[in-house]
Amino acid sequence: MLDELNRKDLPRIRDYLKEHASASSLEGIWWVDLPEDLLNPEQYAHQDHRPFRFAVELGDDFLRFEFLIRSRETMRCSCIGYATPGQRNFILAFADRLVEDLALRT
Repeated sequence: MLDELNRKDLPRIRDYLKEHASASSLEGIWWVDLPEDLLNPEQYAHQDHRPFRFAVELGDDFLRFEFLIRSRETMRCSCIGYATPGQRNFILAFADRLVEDLALRT
């Protein structure tokens, strides 16, 4: 989680998420799809549950990155679970790029 964000940065963060993620139907929640080469064997086998993604939540002064990997197509399946080390590294790299690209200070 990135907290104590400057409110002046929120529009720039929203714009970044519009470009690099998909808005969900819930206010402040965004989805980032994982590349297929990062899927674990079970996720890869469940082709009808793709894409797999993680959530990003933008609040009044925070940005949260979720480590639960979800399916767009189903809510309950054994292919949904916590990020593998490679998936976790992808999520952290996404967060790092966002901070670097926007020169955020918390």
